[in-house]
Amino acid sequence: MNETLKRSISGAIYILLLLTSILFSTESFFILFGVFLVIAIYEFCNLTQVTKTIPIIAGTVLYSTITLISHYNKITTDTINQYFDTNIEITVNIQQLNIVLLAITLVVSFKCILFLFYDNIQKISTSSKYLYLFGYIILPFVFITKISFGIKDYNPKIIIGLFLLIWTNDTFAYIVGKSIGKHKLFERISPKKTIEGFVGGLLFAILAGYLISKYYIRPKPEFSEQSILIWTSIAAIVGIFGTIGDLIESKFKRIAGVKDSGNIMPGHGGVLDRLDSVIFVAPFIFLFYQILNYVS
Repeated sequence: MNETLKRSISGAIYILLLLTSILFSTESFFILFGVFLVIAIYEFCNLTQVTKTIPIIAGTVLYSTITLISHYNKITTDTINQYFDTNIEITVNIQQLNIVLLAITLVVSFKCILFLFYDNIQKISTSSKYLYLFGYIILPFVFITKISFGIKDYNPKIIIGLFLLIWTNDTFAYIVGKSIGKHKLFERISPKKTIEGFVGGLLFAILAGYLISKYYIRPKPEFSEQSILIWTSIAAIVGIFGTIGDLIESKFKRIAGVKDSGNIMPGHGGVLDRLDSVIFVAPFIFLFYQILNYVS
C-alpha cells in the first residue's frame, strides 16, 4: 500500500476514534485514554528498557482510582458503607489530591526540560526511569481527563479544542519551518525543527484559539472577551509546552536509537508519537484552570 495512503487511513481512523469517544460519553472518553495510557506505558518501557508488567498494572490502577475518586465522588458514604457493611465515614479532599498530584507532575516536567540539555546520549538511572514513567506518562493522562471538566462539568468541546490547537500548532510549525525555516531550534535533538517554525506554529495556534473561542465554544456575550483571553492563553501554552513535549519524546527516542515509539499507527508511529504534546501540556493547562478558578 502507498505510504501516503496508509498514513492517511490510519490518521483518519485515529481522529474518528478520538472524536467519537470524546463526544459519545464521559465514560467512553475515560476508557479510550485508559487504553492509550496502557499503550503509552508499554512504549515508554520499551524505550527505556524497563520491565512492563508492573508499570502497566500500577498505571492502570492509579488512573482508574484517581478518575473514580475525582469524577464519581457523588457516590454517598452510605452506599459505600452498605456495600461493605460498615459504618465508616469516608471523606476525600479532591482539591488537596489535585494539588499533590500537580506538584509531583510539574517537578517531573521541569526535570524533563532539564533532561533536554543533558548530553545527547546518556544512560538514564533506573530511579529516573520510574520517576519519568510516573510523572511524565501516567499522571499527565490523569490531568487530560481532569481538564476535560473545565471548572465544573464534563465538556467535550474543551478537549476537542485542545486537540485542535495542538494539531494547528504542529501543522503550521511544519509548514512554516519547511517554507522559511533557517535557524535550528534544538538541532541535536530534532534537526528538522526551526525557530521560524516554532514561532509560526505558536502564532497560528493563538489565531486558532481566538477562532475556537468565538465560533466553536461560543460563550454568552458577557463572557465573550474573557473566553477569548482564556483560549488564546491556552493556545500559547500549547505552542510553547507542546513543542517542549515533542522535543522530550524525541530525546528519549534518540537515546533508544529508534525513529518511532511504536508501530500501532502505520505511518504515524506509536501512541506516544501522537500524544507527546498533549500529555506534556495537560498539567500546565490544569494549573492555568486552577489559577483562573482561584482568581475568579
